[in-house]
Amino acid sequence: MNWYVAKLVFRVISGDGDHQAQFDEQLRLISAETELNAFEKANKIGHANQDSFKNIERQTVKWQFIDVAELNRISEPTDGAELYYNIHETPDADLYIAWAHHKAALLGVRN
Repeated sequence: MNWYVAKLVFRVISGDGDHQAQFDEQLRLISAETELNAFEKANKIGHANQDSFKNIERQTVKWQFIDVAELNRISEPTDGAELYYNIHETPDADLYIAWAHHKAALLGVRN
């Protein structure tokens, strides 16, 4: 059995959809024999996790599965194994670093 990290993309639509487009990107750990099996499994998971509910304003909010956008085979899971990476380019390095520190602070596990 092989391990894969699949990026599932969902579109989030509130009410009539008259708002800036929102997408939810989820990384899922998939166990499968082949890359094709992993893709099919990730696709099935995406379709199974489509959802809709009423928000506080009584508008329907939908999570619409778009597709499996990425699929990466990983080595056997071990402590510290890299699961995913993304190179991010920005015109303002300090702003990006501040954002990263802010996200870490929200985790609330720092001393």
